[in-house]
Amino acid sequence: MEITRVAVPMDGGELVFESGKIAKQANGAVYAYFKGSAVVATVCCGEEPSEPIDYVPVSVEYNEKYYAAGKIPGGFLKREGKPKDKEILVSRLIDRPMRPLFDKAFGREIQIVPTVVSSDMTNTPDIIAINAASCAVTISDIPFYGPIAAVRVALIDGKYVINPTFQQIPEASLDIVVAGTKDGITMVEGGAKEVQEDDMLGAIAAAQPVITKICLAQLEMQKLCGKEKLPLMEIKEADLSWAEELKEYAYPLIKEASFVKGKQNRGNAISKVISEVKAKYADLIAEDEKREGEVDKIFEDMEYNILRSSILNDGVRTDGRKVTDIRPITCEVGLLPSTHGSALFTRGETQSLAVTTLGTVQDEQLFDNIDGEKSYSNFMLHYNFPPYSVGECGRLTTGRREIGHGHLAQRALEAVVPKKDKFPYTVRVVSEIMESNGSSSMASVCGGCLSLMDAGVPISKPVAGIAMGLITEGEDYSKYVVLSDILGEEDHLGDMDFKVAGTRDGITAFQMDIKIAGVTPEIMSKALNQAKEGRMHILSIMEKTLAQPRSEISELAPKILSFKVPEDKIGAIIGTGGKTIKSIIAQSTAEVNIDETGTVMIYGKNNAVAQNAKKLILSIIEEPEVGKIYQGTVKRIVDFGAFIEILPGKEGLCHISKLSKKRVKNVEDVLHVGDVVSVKLIDIDRMDRLNLSYIDAQESLDKENKEEESK
Repeated sequence: MEITRVAVPMDGGELVFESGKIAKQANGAVYAYFKGSAVVATVCCGEEPSEPIDYVPVSVEYNEKYYAAGKIPGGFLKREGKPKDKEILVSRLIDRPMRPLFDKAFGREIQIVPTVVSSDMTNTPDIIAINAASCAVTISDIPFYGPIAAVRVALIDGKYVINPTFQQIPEASLDIVVAGTKDGITMVEGGAKEVQEDDMLGAIAAAQPVITKICLAQLEMQKLCGKEKLPLMEIKEADLSWAEELKEYAYPLIKEASFVKGKQNRGNAISKVISEVKAKYADLIAEDEKREGEVDKIFEDMEYNILRSSILNDGVRTDGRKVTDIRPITCEVGLLPSTHGSALFTRGETQSLAVTTLGTVQDEQLFDNIDGEKSYSNFMLHYNFPPYSVGECGRLTTGRREIGHGHLAQRALEAVVPKKDKFPYTVRVVSEIMESNGSSSMASVCGGCLSLMDAGVPISKPVAGIAMGLITEGEDYSKYVVLSDILGEEDHLGDMDFKVAGTRDGITAFQMDIKIAGVTPEIMSKALNQAKEGRMHILSIMEKTLAQPRSEISELAPKILSFKVPEDKIGAIIGTGGKTIKSIIAQSTAEVNIDETGTVMIYGKNNAVAQNAKKLILSIIEEPEVGKIYQGTVKRIVDFGAFIEILPGKEGLCHISKLSKKRVKNVEDVLHVGDVVSVKLIDIDRMDRLNLSYIDAQESLDKENKEEESK
């Protein structure tokens, strides 16, 4: 057994690639490890190419095994099940930089499976998996214009740290994953705590030398053990000389249709032109069965070139906007009557209905990963993309796209959501995409922010997001245009799309995918600064609708109250065998917890329930106050008066003479056992006995009512 091994020196250790021992029947397999974390990455392809297709049928299935961290899966079934959100997100991180480097002419299904088999719970396995996946494909017989490599970059105490540990990441003000080839960056994704644009550019620049080093190591592996690449399908350049007249006739019609206002109107106009042209040249197209597909490709290329040329040469986009213009924006909050917070954010033909729900600690999200011990999160954002948002029929599912977009929007907002000790609620935001024509994830950020504020969540600052695009010309990209607030068509035809979210003070989330090699720092700097201008514009519109969180949470939301009581009163609140606190819970229907420090947590289904529980607790520890009016319960009646409980365990005597200004013969002519009445505490004698007055309380209350009526 011949084992090939290449090591890449890294800060604190070596990233090692090995091949030849494990999974030898796969087209390519690599065992990669850094210290105590290890990944087996394999790649396989179909046996025969299918008919030529216009996409690469590649799938990535990153998976983490619990045994890697010495754990057994929780739940009833003690085996790994469907992919967790984290596994799907890492699969996307691997897929996005690699997919453009496969050749469509290969024509076979490709499956990449990186499996985490060892985790020291210190060094993150996702970065190892991205590099291992690329190395497995590089040494395989599958054609690949790579390799790619990836690193995580964190900004900690003003210094860039490459591949920080799990323990270091929470300390970072910036945490991004950067991927690329040896020649340039192709993907960036991550979050931040309001960092500046220069900090982001610095992190990307810090990643490139390490990425290049890892790519060179993979090329070394390829020299040592790489297989001969399988052939690509022979795709002959189609002879389109027959279509010259058709193209000449169709070009001005397609050009006019490409600038019709409105996504659906534009689509209908283009479809109408295509139908008319095909009908006019039906006999010519029918001469060869391949010509139908060739005509479709002609129209696609024509539209692609028209739109790119218009942007590059005239600065005019398909919807008539200039390159820096942002589509019209409207915002509305509080539109759903029974939710805790809601907002409708509309930007052009993209619309998010965002809804915020507040819950208690019992609603927190449990995470049981191999990263460490079980953990809980009290903030989550879920993104839904129903088919009707683009005018189509289809299944309502939660796919990788939904999970990826939701994660990006959540990262953008969680930087401003208060910590649990400041706001002890579980917060869930759901973004329902009602319409889509470009950057629904950034609409989710804007709508989600407004719905949080509408719900009264005390976020530190408003957050907005914007999607940017890039159109270039020439091998050196000397001519380029950065687009603000891109449409779906511009995402498809552009050379780069990136999404930036943040506050007025800095970036909180960032995602970039580059379809060309070697985007210069100058282009990236311009794009980031242009994105900042757009973000400020969007924030100014949002702030006109709702500038800050509402002062109180919705009356419909569960109410959480937290306060401290003296430690010597804890026993009185709990009572013998928990009798008192159980009685409070039963009377109020709230959940009540008290710890050894005297901190009381009350969870009520609404404000009234929570306040009632608080009132009951405070009444237990409250000391009677002379001159104060209490709601008391008549416990006993004697000849000379009534004993009334004004606080739990604290009774006082209301003498018969204090029941009325007129003479009362029998106490029961006025009061009965069980009556709840208002009484005033008029005296506490030397023996701490409480003396109460029924008539004084009535007079005080009547006086207050008259004063209120006079106002």
